[in-house]
Amino acid sequence: MTSTTHSDTDHELRISSMKGKCSDAEWKARVDLAACYRLVHLYGMSDMMANHISSRVPDEDGAFLINAYGMMYEEITASSLIKVSHDGTILSKPDFGPLNYGINKAGYVIHSAVHEARPEVACVIHTHSWASMAVSALECGLLPITQTAMRFLKIGYHDYQGVVLNTAEQESLVKDLGDGEAVIFRNHGALTVGRTVGEAFNWMHRLELACRSQIAAMSCNTPFAKVSDEVLEETWNNYQPGTRRPYGQMEWPALLRKLDKLDPSYRT
Repeated sequence: MTSTTHSDTDHELRISSMKGKCSDAEWKARVDLAACYRLVHLYGMSDMMANHISSRVPDEDGAFLINAYGMMYEEITASSLIKVSHDGTILSKPDFGPLNYGINKAGYVIHSAVHEARPEVACVIHTHSWASMAVSALECGLLPITQTAMRFLKIGYHDYQGVVLNTAEQESLVKDLGDGEAVIFRNHGALTVGRTVGEAFNWMHRLELACRSQIAAMSCNTPFAKVSDEVLEETWNNYQPGTRRPYGQMEWPALLRKLDKLDPSYRT
């Protein structure tokens, strides 16, 4: 019988700073993306080190930032993010020491597909929250039974094809997202996009609330209050980007202030 011993430093994460090793625009994108990881965790939408949030690198065609596979959402920092090309090549990453983290293939396949197809999208968020997974498994999908859910009246759906490791799935994934801001992955989870990190987070936060409220309402086992198709359409239209100011403009600075009070280490 053999035993394995571990030193106290086997799990210790040391990350060299990337500030000064990238443009000012990229550093800002890194800070915003790290903040988004922290917020997704803070609002109960993370799944340990699974799932991904990515951000396009400003002024650099074909490159985006994504998390190092092996880090928890609550420990993501601006410097810990890895820059990767649309073809999966790692363009830059910090020195992680002996841990030497890389990227998760499923994350690359999903996020590269969206960034390649939607050049106006700055941020892509994919989650496996309990609520979005529950709704993704329902044949009825997301129901417009609350004002928040009515924002997603025309949400897309992507049928489950197994763990997303094959680039052949990218075409159907992008088609099911279309030009919208959200898609439900059947039997899987949810994905949202935005022209800014704040906008993408706003869409995901509201989608999460819509899913949670639906599961709560369905658990009561009583009929839902009816809303006319006309009102549903009018409400959906009121929430569209062309009707109102972009989402996240007002919320994002406040959310950063919230994080700065709780733990500003995401900025490092």
